[in-house]
Amino acid sequence: MTSYGGYTTTTYGGGGDDGGGFMAGGSQGGSQAQGGGRSYADETLRPVTIKQLIQSTLSSASDNVFCIDGTDVSQVTFVGQVRRINPQATNITYKLDDGTGTIEVKKWIDPDRPEGLEDDNIGSNNSEKPILEDQYVRVLGRLKSLSNKKLLSAHIIRPVERFDEVSYHLLEATYCHLYFTRGGTAGGAASGAAAGGDGMFVDSYGGQTGGYGSGGGIDGLTPQENAIYECLKNAGNEGFHVDHMSRTMNISYRDAKETAEALMAKGRVYTTVDDDTYAILEY
Repeated sequence: MTSYGGYTTTTYGGGGDDGGGFMAGGSQGGSQAQGGGRSYADETLRPVTIKQLIQSTLSSASDNVFCIDGTDVSQVTFVGQVRRINPQATNITYKLDDGTGTIEVKKWIDPDRPEGLEDDNIGSNNSEKPILEDQYVRVLGRLKSLSNKKLLSAHIIRPVERFDEVSYHLLEATYCHLYFTRGGTAGGAASGAAAGGDGMFVDSYGGQTGGYGSGGGIDGLTPQENAIYECLKNAGNEGFHVDHMSRTMNISYRDAKETAEALMAKGRVYTTVDDDTYAILEY
């Protein structure tokens, strides 16, 4: 169980020795690991985006621990789409994309697995469901650096059964990001809402002050971007396809696609069922 200021989550089915808990801002008991290492109480499980992993920095406390939003993180979880699978003798390397960036994930092959399973490309929990290209998966693991390149060493990688998990993860990662950057209360988050440059999904979206549903459009967006954004307010969780936006707004398909891409670059929307279907990213 992971906890942030009274908000708790499950361990995502991780379990085992690698499943750690975290209590934000609180001290936890637990014995110190031998050799002066991190104690069990120091373990964390943090929902993140790939962009956060890429932009993480090494902690001042340890060469093996990374820092996200000013906080040391030992274990992370994210949801992404499989772009490439590269099986090798000792590991399987996946290239994953979550819309904020791409990263390589290595799942080491267990030499004690029954003979005949080595090439089946199954998840680490020995489920019999294979990991396929273009499939969404949930990953739990530790961030590593190899030859100045960041990658994730996965404990668990499993298929996402319902697309709701993708949306849920983005919301959860956003909540945790706001907790660490703007305080653990609703007031703290609201006080920083106009700061601009969220840094979690994109580098900057321009210091808006209008906010969602303000009625006067969102500062930092062009008139067409505001119009597309207003159109997407009626889309629901699954979003609208570019073709639908094009017909509704009476603009060309290309203009609708480019505007939607611009909104995604500004952290306003995200893709849902495919690369041409967009929904509002609310936080």
